[in-house]
Amino acid sequence: MKVENLEDKKRAFAPAITLMLMAPLLTEILPGATRFSAIFVLPIEMTVWGGGALLIRYAVRRWKLGWLSMLLMAVGLAIAEECLIQQTSLAPLVIKLKGETYARAFGVNYVYFLWAIIYESVFVVFLSVYLVELIFPDRKDSLWIGKTGMFFVVPLFFIGSFLAWFTWTHIARVKVLHLQAYNPPLIQIIIALFAICILIFIATVTLKNKPGNFWVPIKPPSSLILGISGAIWAILLYGLVLLGFGIAPHFPPIIAVAAGVIFLGALPVLILPRFIASAFWTVIHQYGLICGTITGSMLAGQIGFVDTTGPDLYFKIITNIIAIILLIILGFKLKSRANAN
Repeated sequence: MKVENLEDKKRAFAPAITLMLMAPLLTEILPGATRFSAIFVLPIEMTVWGGGALLIRYAVRRWKLGWLSMLLMAVGLAIAEECLIQQTSLAPLVIKLKGETYARAFGVNYVYFLWAIIYESVFVVFLSVYLVELIFPDRKDSLWIGKTGMFFVVPLFFIGSFLAWFTWTHIARVKVLHLQAYNPPLIQIIIALFAICILIFIATVTLKNKPGNFWVPIKPPSSLILGISGAIWAILLYGLVLLGFGIAPHFPPIIAVAAGVIFLGALPVLILPRFIASAFWTVIHQYGLICGTITGSMLAGQIGFVDTTGPDLYFKIITNIIAIILLIILGFKLKSRANAN
């Protein structure tokens, strides 16, 4: 009996552990943001990205919140990363593709910040959570962690956040990249903390017991069309971060912001929930959208390796190939389950 209980506990924690690994894999490893030469930071990314995604999912499932609550908390996590933890949207950017400062005002890299909010919300939380739920369909509606799990995950999140802040702001920027140390003004820290608190309050209190769908459902297109759309979206999103890094210094930042907000942010938020609310929406549609978006992200990320050779390049290629194989296997399993039902 004790052995069976131990095995049950292992199976119970499997989705949580998978999510903690999946979040940095989709966000950092597969696109190539974290290279093989920096793979030692993966445990920290697991505690911050993975721990954050797990806590957000727990809150959504625990209090039966909707997708909009998940989105607001995901944005809050992205703000924490960009303004409090690594502060990459506040400090002068490390990467300047043309050697010029682009789209920086009031101490904020605002085009880069827009990209980060969209990218981190989607890849860290939405893609990671819904992909793991496809992998563990029988645990889709469970919490994945209880009081014991929270006892470990919450401290790990804050410890990982501190380590991420210290290693980037005090070691990587100063001692590795030889850049001047940067300390954001206190007012920016206060504004970021206030914004995070407001987002969490709205997500967990204001929107509690509110319907998750506010528009009339629309019949979704095929999973193939969704996958292609997801890939295009991911590639365009990569283009936004290239603009943020100053690849086209004379491109009007206001146009970049407007296009990013409308086509990469607002449009998916307005359309996707209507597809998902449709009676025709299936796990195959969900799989197609997730698979296409991940694939588009991996393809776009390859641009950053055009002048790269050696272990970093090989690691990127190998991990991407493995990811594609695993996604294909998952697709066959999902189709088999659907046919069985």
